[in-house]
Amino acid sequence: MIRNLDTALIRTFVTVTDRASMTAAANALNLTQGAVSQQIKRLEDVLDCSLFERDRRGLRLTRAGERLFGKGRRLLSLNDEIWAEIAGSAVAGKVRLGVAYDLVGTLLAPVLKAYADTYPQVEISLHCAASPELAAALAAGMIDLAVIEERVGPSAGECLAVDRLVWVGARGGAAHRKRPLPVSMVADTCAFRPAVLSALSEQGLEWRTVFE
Repeated sequence: MIRNLDTALIRTFVTVTDRASMTAAANALNLTQGAVSQQIKRLEDVLDCSLFERDRRGLRLTRAGERLFGKGRRLLSLNDEIWAEIAGSAVAGKVRLGVAYDLVGTLLAPVLKAYADTYPQVEISLHCAASPELAAALAAGMIDLAVIEERVGPSAGECLAVDRLVWVGARGGAAHRKRPLPVSMVADTCAFRPAVLSALSEQGLEWRTVFE
């Protein structure tokens, strides 16, 4: 008997796996967490096996889930490619993307991979630099799009996230008691340097650079 997999269920499964969270997958798919859980349960019922199990670190794929993940991703890629070609809406071209150094590895790597899988005909050229340099390159037309960091306030771009700046020291360390304060200082081109210098000045702290 011929059986067909529901690509919507496969897409939910792959998204949950990529994000290791039902909640994060629900946000990405514009669904409720309950709907995501129900879709995973439906897929497990169809395949007659468990795809996820929970441990102290969260969701983890079972052996069956591991086997399904790679093939499921390829199935979705082929599905999206066929849909784009037949519908005449294939996305193709070149994009010069600028990304700040400390964002590219931690936050954007999985996003770029997912985009490349979905739109294989788009060539992405990645340019890494400090945020002020990327803003200048964008204004000069040297790149097409940039993901940068800047202080909260009026901006010409779209705000993707807001995060707090914090001071960080070694666990149990005593460096914060020393004067002058030993500081690992950000570079001249860093968007956060003015905020760092302003905070030190407002507190009237003597400081010295131990690393820049």
